[in-house]
Amino acid sequence: MANLKLTTHISSEISNKILAKTKAKMGFAPNMYLKMGQNPALLDSYAYAYNSFRQNAGFTPVEQEVILLSVAYENACTYCMAAHSFVADNMTKVPTEVTDAIRDNTPIKAEKLAALSKLTKELTRNRGIVPPELINEFLSVGYSENHVLGIIAGIAVKTMSNYANHNTAPEIDEVFASRKWTPTEKNK
Repeated sequence: MANLKLTTHISSEISNKILAKTKAKMGFAPNMYLKMGQNPALLDSYAYAYNSFRQNAGFTPVEQEVILLSVAYENACTYCMAAHSFVADNMTKVPTEVTDAIRDNTPIKAEKLAALSKLTKELTRNRGIVPPELINEFLSVGYSENHVLGIIAGIAVKTMSNYANHNTAPEIDEVFASRKWTPTEKNK
């Protein structure tokens, strides 16, 4: 994995505005944002798409975290697994057994969340190509075709940050450190 040697000085007005807004909302600017902010197109695209996914994809906050964690798992992103596990535990109140099942790649007991994670992982793993039976299985638990498209939005958002993290290696922020994660041999 390449680690780009990026400075922490950001000269972009676009990135600085996003970082200031993030710091005001969260109390700090995550290291991932500082790395992504080196390229304003990346941070701006990510921030916009992330906020749109959260507001418009048609999922509850718990379902959103299931999607984001499932993508990060498939992409073996240690930073996002730690960050979204923390968010799941402390902000969106995802049941710990669900978060841990995604992190450990073990079955999720809640049928609807299991179908959501399964489809998300398969779409991510297979670059958007899945058999119709898998879509039908997803629809049979109460989701709609609109939700399939919402998953794709979530995959796009997380793929941006996962790929950036793979290549810039941001240090996991102290606030997320309790949920550090190590990929298995399968997803290294």
